[in-house]
Amino acid sequence: MPEANAEIDDGGHRKSFWGHLADLRTALVRSGIAICVALVACLFLSPWLVKVLEEPLRHIHMFEKPKPTVTLEIGSAKLGPYEVTREQFPGLPPGDAPNVVFRVGTAPMGKEQVMTLTMEPPSARPDTVEIKLHNFSPAEAFMVAFHVALFAALAIASPFWIYFIGGFILPALNLRERSVIFSWLSWSVALFLAGVLATYFLLLPVALRASVQYSELLGFSAQDWRAEEYINFTCKFIFGMGLGFQFPLVVLFLVKIGVLTHEQLAQYRRHVAVLSLILGAVLTTPEVVTQVAMAVPLYLLYEACIWIAWYWERKKRKAEADLSS
Repeated sequence: MPEANAEIDDGGHRKSFWGHLADLRTALVRSGIAICVALVACLFLSPWLVKVLEEPLRHIHMFEKPKPTVTLEIGSAKLGPYEVTREQFPGLPPGDAPNVVFRVGTAPMGKEQVMTLTMEPPSARPDTVEIKLHNFSPAEAFMVAFHVALFAALAIASPFWIYFIGGFILPALNLRERSVIFSWLSWSVALFLAGVLATYFLLLPVALRASVQYSELLGFSAQDWRAEEYINFTCKFIFGMGLGFQFPLVVLFLVKIGVLTHEQLAQYRRHVAVLSLILGAVLTTPEVVTQVAMAVPLYLLYEACIWIAWYWERKKRKAEADLSS
């Protein structure tokens, strides 16, 4: 008699529960190896990856009216740019937002050396980071590099571990189910990339600027941040938003299988608003700025799901009417 826990695979061969477990273990091991290889490669690229994650700091003023700035240069070191007013620096060049650079140097005067202050011609807003990131322990630099490399490795190795895990799941599906999976997987990738890009170029600079302003409102300086905390915050925010953008797929899947309807989705609007804030706390960091920054696009995506569900139901009713006639 055949084993009670045996199943038949696509090749017509029987495979026991332990055989499936061995296949799952193989898929997980291969996925782990792919992630580890990518992690080692990303450790060498960590200086470049850190610069990529620092880039949103350069754009925290993108929705603000430019203001005059002053930068001090002493050798290769730069202090600033600092926002100033014309009352503080009456000699600023004309223009709405000149960026003035003062270079500190020395010059001989007889037998003495005197300090000089030379003003360079004004330029556009400098491409420098206003907020400085610092390490405060010997091992902190390695931890920053490891965290950056780990998040990057998960993203870079995703085609491989998705392929290995998919190779374990797909044999249990028929051709129609596989086509549906591939279709929804493509939408999942597109939504994930949309969430990551929207966060990196838009939401993250806004959240960082709001954090700076809130610190200044409380009377604290916001010019120096801990590098490890900034990197963790940025990575969790970016990847959390990418995962949060999968929320519409879950809602539409429930609509597709008949669990939810257009009318029910419209009734749950207030519940989804609260759920979006909760997802913002779970998938990113538990503070108000990132929760709101994540909740708003998630709720807008939910509204889009309501209209898509309405269109699907309307299309279905029209098809049924055509068949009945």
